[in-house]
Parts: sequence; C-alpha cells; structure tokens
Amino acid sequence: MPYIKPEHRVKLDRHINELTNELYVNPELFKGNLNYIISNIMNQYLIDINYNKINDMIGVLECCKLELYNRMAIPYEEQKCEENGDVYTTEVKDGNIKKTDSIKGE
Repeated sequence: MPYIKPEHRVKLDRHINELTNELYVNPELFKGNLNYIISNIMNQYLIDINYNKINDMIGVLECCKLELYNRMAIPYEEQKCEENGDVYTTEVKDGNIKKTDSIKGE
C-alpha cells in the first residue's frame, strides 16, 4: 500500500520528484523511461533472486495497478459515463438485475 508515514515520504519524495522531472523532459519517451526505472528498481531488489522476491515484486506491481485503477480510473470512468451516457443497459444493484430503457442520448 502506498500510504506510508509522512516522515518516510520526505526522503523518498526528493528522489521521486527528481525522477519525475527527468521523465517529463522528453514526453515521447515517458512510458519507456518509466518502465526502465521500475524495472531497474525491481532488478536491484532481485539481486539474490528467489521465488519469494519475484512474488513480492509481482504483488507490488499488481497492488500499484489496482490502486491506480480504484483511485483514478473508476472516478474518471464514472464521470465520463455521467457526461456521455452509459454503454450498459443492464444494471446490477443490491443483487438485482434491472434492464434500463435506453442509453442516454437516444
């Protein structure tokens, strides 16, 4: 979980801010450079490679992905759904399935 104590964030944030600034120098290379940074950090952790360490890294990546999806993607998608209308005409709420009449805008 990314919610570490504020006193632990201070030292890390300085380095993260430096890396982030460097990533934005060339926006076309952002994704590849970010992938490189993450891969390099994992590689350094995996010096003494074993199953548990591999599992740790996969778990960290999966939790980061889920946190990003829950905190950023879901609210964004809900906003766009509200603005532009839902794609799904079937709603599941409290275990009940309900078919709506139409998609917004029709």
